[in-house]
Amino acid sequence: MLLVGAGIFAFSLRDVKLSSIINDIVNLKWQWLFVALICICLYLIFEALVVKTFMKDRVPSFTFKDALRIPLIEQLFNGLTPFSTGGQPAQLVAMLQSGVDAGQASSVLLMKFVVFQSMIVVNFIISLIIGFHFLAEKLQALSLLVIFGFLVHLTVIVGLLMVMYWHSFTKRLVNLCIKPLKWFMSPERFVKMKFNLDDKIDSFYKESLKLKSEGVKLLRVFILTFLQLMFYYLIPYFIMLSLGVTHINIVMVTSLHILIVMIISLFPIPGGAGGAEYSFSVVFSSFISVNSKLVLAMILWRILTYYFGMFAGMFALVIKPDKVEE
Repeated sequence: MLLVGAGIFAFSLRDVKLSSIINDIVNLKWQWLFVALICICLYLIFEALVVKTFMKDRVPSFTFKDALRIPLIEQLFNGLTPFSTGGQPAQLVAMLQSGVDAGQASSVLLMKFVVFQSMIVVNFIISLIIGFHFLAEKLQALSLLVIFGFLVHLTVIVGLLMVMYWHSFTKRLVNLCIKPLKWFMSPERFVKMKFNLDDKIDSFYKESLKLKSEGVKLLRVFILTFLQLMFYYLIPYFIMLSLGVTHINIVMVTSLHILIVMIISLFPIPGGAGGAEYSFSVVFSSFISVNSKLVLAMILWRILTYYFGMFAGMFALVIKPDKVEE
């Protein structure tokens, strides 16, 4: 992924004079770039606080150090796998390394996922109202991707809510939907898949009952997750300020970044490589007129939102976790 990223950066710089990039770097307002760095650090810290909040009653001896390892390791494996599929199992392994019971770890990660997905959809709806007209006017193709991304995330949330509130109906619906797979699978494999799906639905339903009974804790986690995402979405705004781009609307820039993140989630390449850089450059070209500054902004954004988390995850991976007390 580092080689792929280097290739994309090199391609982006093909029409930019080296002297222009050097001049832009020399004239950077480093204090704003430092604020952007703090934002990504707070993004990870707030996710660690979410983990710690869920673990507080279950495993009181689970330390903040171990809670911080979870989002860092998640960042690494999300960045290395298509559609960020490696993050969830990697977090589970990290919690098992800390001595947490597999059932409790799965429960916490499941609830964290539900809250995170819910807040993504809420933030996305708000950003859609604010910034979609901008995308629709300038970039029709990207606006279609945004809508598709929204439908994917909304489907996930609707599916989770159906399991929580219409458990039996959802099981019947899922079993009906997978019936055509019988034509392409052996009977033994189909039965095994059906059993696994039913088991996962039952497991999530049991966890959702716990989730609904912890109202105060759930509210706290929703607030923490909202703040976590806000710090992440603000990063491009501070990067632009560091490049001397001041006549920008913080609400519009933040809303457009939310839409970009939604687009990135659709690319099957790890980290959305290629699509992420292209989307950022196209969307924010309206705010940054100088090409060298636009490319530098894209590179700085990618380093902070993608590579920083991956390298932090590599570091967290080799840190020995604290073992929870029985």
